[in-house]
Amino acid sequence: MSPDEALVRRARLGDATAFDTLVATRIDRCYRLAWSILLNDADAADATQDAFVAAWRKLPRLRDPYAFDGWLNRIVANAARMGRRHRVRLREITIGSPSPDDSPPAPYEPAPDPYARTAIDDVAENDAIGRAFDRLRPDERAILALHHVEERPVAEIARTLGIPTGTAKWRLHAARRALERAMEAEA
Repeated sequence: MSPDEALVRRARLGDATAFDTLVATRIDRCYRLAWSILLNDADAADATQDAFVAAWRKLPRLRDPYAFDGWLNRIVANAARMGRRHRVRLREITIGSPSPDDSPPAPYEPAPDPYARTAIDDVAENDAIGRAFDRLRPDERAILALHHVEERPVAEIARTLGIPTGTAKWRLHAARRALERAMEAEA
């Protein structure tokens, strides 16, 4: 029995310290998964917290301690989807506009550096990828994040999502194609 399985067994019996230990080692990964669905720091933090509360409540019903990670990922993904449905967006309203006299002086701009241009190009490319990623549906972002960011194998993604492995492969392929189309739209 692995140390994590022992912690899961203890947590299932109500040991909050064991659950805290399990959560502490997974909080960053769970947050990244929630963020990949919500694309907002505060909402991702809320969804992660909601998922941990739900996991604590549902933990006694977990049948297989070795399946804890996939089970927890499913709870996080569901919490993020629920958060997305119930989220209210606040709009910032600008009151008045600054007068021309309030504008700061133009900054000094040194001569272009060929190495700096490469760095700027990299930033622009990453920004284009980010905008293309934002265009994807939440389920597409989630499966891409699980596979490419979290480096999860397709079989584990399938268990996490509660779908057959072939379906997970197809959804991953479809999400990649959607990202490619979104990148083409950004070009």
